[in-house]
Amino acid sequence: MNTINREKHVIDASGKVLGRLASEIATLLRGKHKVTFEPHIDNGDMVEVSNVAEIVVTGKKMNQKIYYRHSEYPGGLKETKMNTLFAENPEEVLRKAVWNMLPKNKLRARAIKRLTFSK
Repeated sequence: MNTINREKHVIDASGKVLGRLASEIATLLRGKHKVTFEPHIDNGDMVEVSNVAEIVVTGKKMNQKIYYRHSEYPGGLKETKMNTLFAENPEEVLRKAVWNMLPKNKLRARAIKRLTFSK
C-alpha cells in the first residue's frame, strides 16, 4: 500500500475574501491539487491559517448572515449572526465555510481535522 505524503501549507489570511480563501483551503484539504487525486481516497494536505481576524467579508453578510443550529428539543432552534460569531471566534467562521465546501461523506470529518490556526 502506498503511503500518503502530506505537505503543510501555511496561508496568510489577512486581506483575503472569506469564500475565496475557504475554497482554496478546501481544495488543499481534499487533495484536488495533486496529480494522484482520487475522490474516494483521503490524500489531502495539512493547512495552517494565520491572521484569521483580518479576513474580509463582502457585501452585507457580516450583519445579515445567520448560522442556525438545533438542540433537537421542541422549539430549540438557535441562531447566531455572523458579526457576533466573528467577534467571538473568527476561526469558527472560516471553519464553517470550509466545512460546507467539503464533500458530505466520511472523508469530511478527517479532512477538517487537518485545518489548524495560528495566532
